[in-house]
Amino acid sequence: MDLDLPGRGVTALFGPSGSGKTSLLRLIAGLDRAEGGELSVNGQVWQDAGSFLPTHRRPLGYVFQEASLFPHLSIRCNLEFGMKRVGASDRRVSLDQAIDLLGIGHLLDRKPDSLSGGERQRAAIARALAVSPRILLMDEPLAALDLARKQEILPYLEKLTTDCKSRCSMSAMRPTRWPGWRITS
Repeated sequence: MDLDLPGRGVTALFGPSGSGKTSLLRLIAGLDRAEGGELSVNGQVWQDAGSFLPTHRRPLGYVFQEASLFPHLSIRCNLEFGMKRVGASDRRVSLDQAIDLLGIGHLLDRKPDSLSGGERQRAAIARALAVSPRILLMDEPLAALDLARKQEILPYLEKLTTDCKSRCSMSAMRPTRWPGWRITS
């Protein structure tokens, strides 16, 4: 596959189940390696025949299809865990911004197993935002949210990518999961 994506804005990947959307996101994130492949982001080589930049050194946040929170930590500790990767001078998104946007302030002292699926996913999105990523990879991140919460969050994510010069790449199976978005070819 030869793919050239824009350095800013939102890129949405659509395709049927099994078409490789999640696999592509995992390659970008460094969770999987492409045998014989090369990956460069904004001129920096993340993977080629002789090098591989580990996931923790890539300036990205990842929201999985499932929330993937640490079950033994409170939501607050899950959020703070992600922030350890980012120095104070590099933070473009404050923890309070992420908490307020996703409406999870009342959940901070709870453990993930005591939350609903939508609450867990909102916490996972907040954790990904808390690392102030230059690239935010989201694999069907809103599937567990109700329509009202989706409509509330999507405009903020779009504004975030513009204001913070981040790029947000999303994987979605059906365009109907993204209310209010216009799809053009």
